[in-house]
Amino acid sequence: MKITVETVVNAELDKVWKAWNTPEDIKQWNTAQDDWHTTHSTVDLREGGKFLSRMEAKDGSFGFDFEGTYTRVVPYQAIEYRMSDGREVQSVFIDQPDGVLVKSTFDAESENPAELQRTGWQSILDNFSRYVEANN
Repeated sequence: MKITVETVVNAELDKVWKAWNTPEDIKQWNTAQDDWHTTHSTVDLREGGKFLSRMEAKDGSFGFDFEGTYTRVVPYQAIEYRMSDGREVQSVFIDQPDGVLVKSTFDAESENPAELQRTGWQSILDNFSRYVEANN
């Protein structure tokens, strides 16, 4: 099963692209809940390159590495990657008159209900949009 989330970011495409792919920016927006944060991020944005974001509960009770390998990179247009568990993700960036449409489609995992996964990924995307617009 595939799940899609999307948002429109009221900013220029180059700013959206940079914030999506810069470790210092990722640490600012990559969270689904206020009691979580991303403590470390690395990005090697090229086909075959790896990425990693360390996501942790702020109280230190739990954490995990969100990581994978880029399988396709089209600058300012699309990024595809395979997560460490084998699931595939495709994100597109479409410049529109009202901003940049960012749309991510990912393979659902089997541990959590699809709606919970969709809600979590949408929350991260909403945080991304707020972060870019506030720092535009």
